Formats: sequence, structure tokens, C-alpha cells
Amino acid sequence: MVADLVQRQVLEARDGAGLQRLSDLEAKIARAYRGSRSERTLSAYRSDWADFTTWCATVGLEALPAAPGTVAGYLAELADPPDDRAPLAMSTIERRVAALGEAHKSAAHQNPCADPLVKQVMKGIRRQIGVAPKNRKSGLSTADVRAIVTNLDGNKMIDVRDRALLLVGFATALRRSELVALDVEDVENHQEGVIVHKRRSKTDQEAAGERIEVAYGEHPFTCPVRAYRVWIDEAAITTGPVFRSVNRHGTVSERRLGAQSVAGVIKKHVTGLGYSSADFAGHSLRRGFSTEASRNGATERAIARTTHHTSTKGLQPYIEDAELFTDPASRYLGL
Repeated sequence: MVADLVQRQVLEARDGAGLQRLSDLEAKIARAYRGSRSERTLSAYRSDWADFTTWCATVGLEALPAAPGTVAGYLAELADPPDDRAPLAMSTIERRVAALGEAHKSAAHQNPCADPLVKQVMKGIRRQIGVAPKNRKSGLSTADVRAIVTNLDGNKMIDVRDRALLLVGFATALRRSELVALDVEDVENHQEGVIVHKRRSKTDQEAAGERIEVAYGEHPFTCPVRAYRVWIDEAAITTGPVFRSVNRHGTVSERRLGAQSVAGVIKKHVTGLGYSSADFAGHSLRRGFSTEASRNGATERAIARTTHHTSTKGLQPYIEDAELFTDPASRYLGL
């Protein structure tokens, strides 16, 4: 795509200055094209493409351009591996298809994934392995979060941080990467609480920005607004990252906390409630927010204003959890 545009323009170049401008244009177009996808997505696509080319080399087939039959065979083995490995999740296979399509389009080749054969194979795979997410993590309830923060030692700096992290994460429903990306400058004080400005997210790759209203909690010790202010005051944070590393001596680093650390904090504290840490992850705060808000009467629109789901379809799994045992038909059987 980039190469075709530049080649057309080269025909119009007449001097060295013109060629230099075209070289600069090519670099700008390439940067803009890369910017159309998040770095996380691009990294996943690179990994997917490497897996496909390795498979093609193993079976002696051409990877670029790939024939529809080649892609169909590759996808079929992902769903039904020849050894004892488990099949990939449907979401991963669908991402592989997207990656292969992007690779072919970028190289100005016809997309083999658009062929009817590949589409039919994908339809069969969906029926074969199902589209339900595998190993779905549990959400934290309000009672869980309240129990965790109540047990934290308010005299330990790391517990002060964890209390703020859990309460702010739960109240904002931010993804773990978005939570640790917060800077002090992103949090605006308001008479009703705070307004969190989310600069970029998974569903806002153009960085238009999103706002999340966080109201004062009903109980001072579990209030996310108060927990946030206590943390930044005691840690003496006036600018830069909100959530930072804390060493065993209680010293607060200037370094931003990593996204994976959010899962670590959650896993560490849920064991004190008698849960298995394997059932929880960084997404447990976001999932728990949606389920608890729905259970307590919040409308889908109100929930989506915080989670910024682009459609209510994404909220349905969480809302369905909230409706469990509210009125099961089995109660009407007289058993």
C-alpha cells in the first residue's frame, strides 16, 4: 500500500529535492499506517505471522502469497493440533486470520482469508470448538473489595497504595494498562469526587480522550476518592505516575507500576479471602464493577459510561452474571 503510493509519485519526481520529499512522505505514511493499530496489536500480529511462516516452512508451502488452501489447512490444525496440545481459543484463531489478512494487504497481495474456502473452514471451527471464552477469570464483588481493603495495614506504604489501586480500579473499571497509565495530571478534583481523564484506551486508539466520574463512597474507609488522595499525599506524589512501585522498606519509586503488577496485587490479596489466586486477574476489577453495578440497579447505559463499551453486547456476560439466581425457573418445579 505504502510502496504503491510512493511508486506512483516517483514518476512525477524530476530532481533530488523531489526524491527526498518522496522519501520523507514514505516515512510519514509508514508511521501513520503503524499508528492505525495499537502496539499491542502489532506485536500480536508479528507473532501470529511468525507462527504461520514457520508452519508453512514445515509443510513446504508458500506463505506469501499464501493460497486459500494453505490458510485453511493452517487454521484447521490450530483448531485440531496433530499432537497432544489443546486447540487455540476461538478469539486467538480469529486474530490469526486478521494478522494473515493484514500481512497480505500490506504486501499488495490478494487476501486469502477472504476466500469462501477459508470462511467455510472458520465457520466449521466455530462449531467445533465453540466461541465461549476459555479460562474466564472471576470478578471481584463489592463485598470482596471491602473485605480486602479493611484488612490492609494503613501504616504500611504498600498497603496504602494497594488500597488506592483496588478502590480506584474498581470504581473506574479501567483496564490494568489504563490504570497504571494514570498520571496525577489526569485526575481532576470535583466537589462530588474526582474526574479521571483517560487519555487513550483499547477502544480509543485515536486518543480523543474519555472521562470517568468517580463519586465519593458511602463509607470513608472504602471511598475511592479518599483512598486516592491519602495515597498521593503520603507518597508525596505531585506529578507523574499515580501508581508506583514500593520496596520492602516502604520507599516509593518514581517508576510507574507495570500492568502485570495489577494482577499480582489482586492475586496476593484474594488468597486472604480463601479464594484461589488462579481464578483472578487484572480484569477482575473491571468485570466485578460491571456485575455489581448491574446487580444494584445501574442501567446498561450508566455502566457503559464508565466502561466505555462501544455496544451493550460487550457488557452482556457481566450482566448475565448479575442475574444469576435472581429468578431461576427451577424454583417453579416444586422439587
